[in-house]
Amino acid sequence: MYKKKSLGQHFLHNPFYLNTVADAADIKEGETVLEIGPGEGALTEKLLERGANVIALEKDSRLIEGLRKKFSGKDLEVIEGDALEFDISNYALKDYKVVGNIPYYISGALFKKFLTTEHQPSRLVFLVQKEVAQRIARSKKESILSLSVKAYGNPKYIKTVPAGAFSPPPKVDSAILLIENISRTNFKNKKHEEKFFELVKKGFSQKRKLLRNTLGDIGALSTARAEDVSLGEWLELSRS
Repeated sequence: MYKKKSLGQHFLHNPFYLNTVADAADIKEGETVLEIGPGEGALTEKLLERGANVIALEKDSRLIEGLRKKFSGKDLEVIEGDALEFDISNYALKDYKVVGNIPYYISGALFKKFLTTEHQPSRLVFLVQKEVAQRIARSKKESILSLSVKAYGNPKYIKTVPAGAFSPPPKVDSAILLIENISRTNFKNKKHEEKFFELVKKGFSQKRKLLRNTLGDIGALSTARAEDVSLGEWLELSRS
């Protein structure tokens, strides 16, 4: 089957990397895993092998029937639809994890959707562009994206996945990114959460300039640039 460029389809079939993704999800028997973009089911198989109850969201209608046939009798529900429009509140889930080999062009939107939803997953494992994973989990400089992720959970760069491991190969390497311990404990309430993001976006609106140019006199941080301010410092600023 030809891959749809419009859906950013790059299927992973390499057993080593598939197992690494599934291992990062740390699945316990009977846990629910929401899989984004199962494709031909290579990762789905690894999740089911580990005892997961899988809800698979697939946008490509051509793949639905094949997935249902391949895993007939298994603990799998295949839903045709767009992950960005999926409403997790329709499912009475006490706890769930999100795993997926996701299209690069919607990675930021998917992080936002699942980290800020009212019913957050406990753990999220995504295959993303290597550069994005590095920016979130390894860079010494912060960004709106890295702070937005760290505000809700602990990101970990698990492993680089070379372009050649995919079919067809993308133009750049990928990486397995884990976000664990997802919660809202960094925020006192909804108002604080909103204030934090308002402040961060304002601070990064002219990221080359010192914060005193965007936020005014904020004490010792006035002479810092937005990218050099830690999550803890942004949280403290948003509390004051």
